[in-house]
Amino acid sequence: MGAFRDTSLSLFTDLYELTMAQAYWQAGVTAEACFSLFVRRLPTDRGYLVFAGLEDMLDALSGLRFGEDDIAGLRSLGLFDDGFLEYLAALRFTGSARAMQEATVFFANEPVMEVTAPVIEAQVVETLLLNLFNVQTMLATKAARVVEVAGGRSVVDFAARRTQGIDSAIKFARSAYIGGFGGTSNVLAALRYGIPAMGTMAHSFITSFDNELEAFDAYAKSFPGNSTLLVDTYDTIEGVQNAITVAKRMREQRHDLNAIRLDSGDLLSLSVEARAMLDEAGLPDVLVLASGGLDEFQIEALIESGAAIDGFGVGTNVGTSADYPWLDCVYKLVEYDGKPSMKLSEGKETLVGPKQVVRHVDAAGMYAGDVIGGVDEPVPDGAITLLTEVMRDGIRTIGTCSLDELRRRCSRELERLPAGCRRIQMPDEYPVAVSDNLQGRQRSARQAIIKRMPDSN
Repeated sequence: MGAFRDTSLSLFTDLYELTMAQAYWQAGVTAEACFSLFVRRLPTDRGYLVFAGLEDMLDALSGLRFGEDDIAGLRSLGLFDDGFLEYLAALRFTGSARAMQEATVFFANEPVMEVTAPVIEAQVVETLLLNLFNVQTMLATKAARVVEVAGGRSVVDFAARRTQGIDSAIKFARSAYIGGFGGTSNVLAALRYGIPAMGTMAHSFITSFDNELEAFDAYAKSFPGNSTLLVDTYDTIEGVQNAITVAKRMREQRHDLNAIRLDSGDLLSLSVEARAMLDEAGLPDVLVLASGGLDEFQIEALIESGAAIDGFGVGTNVGTSADYPWLDCVYKLVEYDGKPSMKLSEGKETLVGPKQVVRHVDAAGMYAGDVIGGVDEPVPDGAITLLTEVMRDGIRTIGTCSLDELRRRCSRELERLPAGCRRIQMPDEYPVAVSDNLQGRQRSARQAIIKRMPDSN
C-alpha cells in the first residue's frame, strides 16, 4: 500500500463506484444507462450559477482507462475479482454525453450534463465529474458576482496562496477569468491558460530596504513601465506621499506610475484621501487599487459608500468561495435499459429520463424562464435548447472553445439575465418549471416503482 505512484485519474473515484461496478458485472447488469448531473438547490444569496469545467469533464470521459499500476493498486486492496480487474483493464468510455455550453448560466434541478453509456462506464466516472464540475462552477459563479458589483472596475485574482491546494488555485484562475476577472497573479495559471499575468509587490520588499522611499525608487527603476506601489507598510498616507514623490521622478524620465495599492485599514476613507492627494499632485491617471480579504459583499459596500477605488485584488474569500464553498451537485441514474429510473426519497426525488432544458426569451432578448422537459418534447418557436451533444461513441463532438470566447459568453449570458436575479443578496428567483409531459412521466414512473415494492403489510 502507498507504493502506486503511476496511478491515473481514473482512480479518482469513491470506492463504492468500483464495488458497485463489480457487482453490476457479476450480476450481468450491464445495459445502457443515463445519468443526469445537476444542482439540487442554489446556495444562499445565489440567483444563478455559471457552468464551468466542461473541458476537464470531457477529458475525464475520453481519458477513462485503468493502466497497469491502477489495476495493481486495486488488486492490492484485496476486494476485487481477477476477472473483473481484467474487464477494467480493457474498459474505455464508449458512450455519449449532452451538456450545456461552458459559461452558460443555469439554475436548480436543471441537468447540466447527461451521460448515456453502458452502466459501468457511466457509473465509475461519477466522482470525478462531480469534482470537476463543483469546484469550477462554484468559483466561476463567485467571480462573476464580484465582477457584477465592481461595475467595470478591474478585478484581479490574488488567491493562489490560500486556496485549498495547487489544483484549486489553477482552476480558480481559469474560472475567475471566465467570470470576468482581468488577470491573475498566478504565473503557472497565466501561462497555462493564456490569462494576463498581473501583480504588484509584497510588504517584505519594502521592509528589506532602509526606508519606503528607497524601496519605491528601486522598484520603479526595475519596472518603469509597469509599477504599482504598495503604500500601507508603515503609514498609509505617508506611503501615498512617497509614491507621489516617485511618480514625479518617473515622469522626469518619461515614465508613468501605474497605480498605488491599499491593503489594510479603512479602505473607504483612505482611498478618498489618496485620490485627493494624487489629483492635487497632478497625477489623476495614477490608479488607486485595493486588496485585503475582499469579496463581493465588501466591494459592493465600498462602492456604494463612495470609495475612490479603481480596481480590486481579491484572494482568500473569493478563491475559496468562503461564504458558500460547495454546491449541492449530484449525478443520478434517470434511465436504465430504456426504463425510467428515479429516487423517491423525500426532498430528493429525481426527474426521470433523458431531458432537455428549454429557455424562453422575451422580445428584448432577455431570458424569461426555463422549462425542464423530456429530450423528445417539441421546442416552442423562439426558445433555446441548452443541452447539445458533446460526445458520441466515446469521442468528443465539439471543438475546444477559447478562454476568451468563454469569457465573452459568460458576459453575454449575464447581460440577458434579469437584474433582480443578479443581485448578490436576496436575489429574485428565476422561473424554472417542469413540463406537463415530464410531470406525467414522473407520476407514471413513481406508480410503477411503488407497485414493484414488496407489500409492507
